[in-house]
Amino acid sequence: MKTILRPELVLFLVLTLLTGVAYPLLVTRLAQWLFPSQAAGSLIMQGGKPVGSSLIGQDFTDPKNFWGRPSATGPMPYNASASSGSNQGPLNPALVEAVKGRIDALRAADPGNANPVPVDLVTASANGLDPHISPAAANYQAARVARVRNLPLEQVQKLVAQETEMPWLGLLGEPRVHVLRLNLALDALKPVNAPG
Repeated sequence: MKTILRPELVLFLVLTLLTGVAYPLLVTRLAQWLFPSQAAGSLIMQGGKPVGSSLIGQDFTDPKNFWGRPSATGPMPYNASASSGSNQGPLNPALVEAVKGRIDALRAADPGNANPVPVDLVTASANGLDPHISPAAANYQAARVARVRNLPLEQVQKLVAQETEMPWLGLLGEPRVHVLRLNLALDALKPVNAPG
């Protein structure tokens, strides 16, 4: 019995050390060396402090900020540990009510805006964490943001254009705007009548 058990235990320990300790450490070190930003969580830094991730949206609700796509995660928005879609189809009454409520909130925040509401401002993405909106969704909100921040509309629209990411290689994906980066760039601007 000892002659059978001993090689099995040695093999178990060797494989545990190789696959459970050495391999994960090697892969982690390689990732940190080859892809330092991604291995650290793709963090967006400001003033030496992390303010968010380039991969996960944030719940902006202040009218002075651009708002992102609604989050489908619970119990709190943009909860990366609960990433998933709502699984509600287009005929689901709960989804219809949620979309109506989101449209009402957008209209209440900017009552003078009679433009059609872009679909990505009222529907969640597949994973519920999307940090991007379409340029149309950003431009829909530009007048509200400019008014609340006392900035010229043209300056806010120019900032949206500057922060618009084009499709990869000009082919893959759609133009998109990273909401956190746009809001950080907006925070760096000074209001028209601000002192020096």
